[in-house]
Amino acid sequence: MQYNPLGRSDLKVSEICLGTMTYGEQNSETQAHQQLDFALDRGVNFIDTAEMYPVPPNAETQGRTEAYIGSWLVKQQRDKIILATKVAGPSSRMSWVRGGDRKLDRANIETAVNDSLTRLQTDYIDLYQIHWPDRYVPLFGAPAYNPKYQGESIPIREQLEVFSDLVKAGKIRYLGLSNETPWGVCQFCQLAEQFDLPRVVSIQNAYSLINRTFETGLAEVSHLEDVPLLPYSPLAFGYLTGKYQQGKPPNSRLELFPQFGVRYQKSTVQYAVNAYIELAREQGLSPAQMALAFVRSRWFVASTIIGATTLEQLEENIASTEIKLSEEVLAEIDAIHARYPNPAP
Repeated sequence: MQYNPLGRSDLKVSEICLGTMTYGEQNSETQAHQQLDFALDRGVNFIDTAEMYPVPPNAETQGRTEAYIGSWLVKQQRDKIILATKVAGPSSRMSWVRGGDRKLDRANIETAVNDSLTRLQTDYIDLYQIHWPDRYVPLFGAPAYNPKYQGESIPIREQLEVFSDLVKAGKIRYLGLSNETPWGVCQFCQLAEQFDLPRVVSIQNAYSLINRTFETGLAEVSHLEDVPLLPYSPLAFGYLTGKYQQGKPPNSRLELFPQFGVRYQKSTVQYAVNAYIELAREQGLSPAQMALAFVRSRWFVASTIIGATTLEQLEENIASTEIKLSEEVLAEIDAIHARYPNPAP
């Protein structure tokens, strides 16, 4: 397992990060602990979660993922684990999270941090991330930006001032972003420099063979501001494993939760997916491992977030770290991308 620096922090994170959004919905507490043990034994030191997990979110299960991690974490050597979680931003949904008022003001951020610390049974969070911005931006495959939807939001400087106090209190160590835009990352970095506030050290956005939009504006910002990517959905909700080529297998996420397939139901998605799967099989690779090896090969990626519902899936995903794609395979991937550019942004 390789370990990479996380931006301008002193954290060195494993090149694979264990995502946990299935814990408490598709995975029991026992299964969650088995996955965590398995990953730790194979060199994974980085765990990612969120206050709103598991997914799909609902009032009965919210916070259960962090609680499952917490009951495992108390049995571990805490300083060997790099733990990341997230604060939910404003949304018309999930009224059960902090009473439905999730603007990122002082009261909400402090409540979210304290509740997460309680569930996680720890005194500090290594990487605390804003799950999505406290302002209108197109999210999760939504259409292009439209200024008519812009409304009130908590100023970024005000958010940073709260996080600064939490860093000084020892409750969080570093700050990260998620589902952000180039403008947003630049604002966070500029204001941090200008007012001596915590600087963001990472950004967690979707990135995969069928969603390479990060490579345009955000890649430049990532390089110039030293804010590496923690890519989520590197397997595009399982599409890039090939398991949906013949429909929806029983107990798969799309069979259980069809509402999550919208992002991947665009006209050219399946053509692109089929081309990548065919290339993987021609190279003697599993489609999942090729997809993960590609994401891991990108210069702007610090750690690739993987999720699994079974130990078999987890083993295959972690084993992708042993694969280095040749220049020829990477060229073939780029050729497919040129034919089907970003079919699932």
